[in-house]
Amino acid sequence: MNTIIQKTLLVTCLSAVAASESAWAQDTYPQKEIRFITAFSAGSASDIVARLLAERLQKNLGQTVIVENKPGASGQIAADYVKNAKPDGYTIMLATNTTHSANPYLFKSLRYDPVKDFTPLAQICNFPFVLAVSGTLPISSVQELIDHKKKDGVALSYAYGNSTGQIAAAAFDKAVGTNATAVPYKSSPQAMTDIIGGRASFMFADLASAGAYIESGKLKILGVTTKKRSVLAPKLPTIAETINQPTFDLAAWVGIFGPAGMPEPVVKRLSDELVTITSSDDMQQRLTKMGAEPTPAPAEKFGPFVAEQLKVWGEKVKEAGIEPQ
Repeated sequence: MNTIIQKTLLVTCLSAVAASESAWAQDTYPQKEIRFITAFSAGSASDIVARLLAERLQKNLGQTVIVENKPGASGQIAADYVKNAKPDGYTIMLATNTTHSANPYLFKSLRYDPVKDFTPLAQICNFPFVLAVSGTLPISSVQELIDHKKKDGVALSYAYGNSTGQIAAAAFDKAVGTNATAVPYKSSPQAMTDIIGGRASFMFADLASAGAYIESGKLKILGVTTKKRSVLAPKLPTIAETINQPTFDLAAWVGIFGPAGMPEPVVKRLSDELVTITSSDDMQQRLTKMGAEPTPAPAEKFGPFVAEQLKVWGEKVKEAGIEPQ
């Protein structure tokens, strides 16, 4: 009987200690600056969102939040860096479907596992992509782009700076038979510069990073990649309807991760703060204005979403006929 009582007391004590440590971690976090890693260059859509979130996180948490850009290798450099960081909540990452949905199918070997190596914290928003061409081209529709190739014998090429742009362009090229040459770039802003300069024919870009070029007339947009017309550009036709491909449906998602093994109280604190920030009227207006559709979701919902999207993008890469590098 004494043994049973001793074991019961031990379990009770351990539970109390665990609960105490959990409460302490939630109450004391954060105690120092937080490094907020982004996988793409300054000026990209993900960078813009990261800086908006960092500004509000810094205010809400009472600690400095530093945004660091670590572009390259389709986000692998940033993802690998965060994977190897101490899982204490002081290094987090703004990631996208590029790093956590598409890369496993675009590369024969990857530096990280998108599920096992990370702790999901919150989903933030979606980015509809648009088919863009130089504003100087005499093209105003998808059909005119196709005809431009057929009538004038023009050798088309498409630029891309992320996986969504690559997959969308490859799928489009395969669907319409333009046989365009793929031209990779380190980031979308660089790709857009060459589209504007006429060094590539077309690209699929997110509205956030392309918005200023569209407003100035340097870029012309011909269609949106989502299955239904976007609330951000309701007059813009979908690629699906313009090429009669009902299954053509692509949109980029954005979410926040930390390294695997983060303490649950810290996960909850960050998840709660990120969802609260993204759900606020002010942030929703700012995201919408920059070309994003807010989709705030906490860690417990974001995790299953990431696992599901991994399967979805695998199918999209296969349909586009892209071979892993």
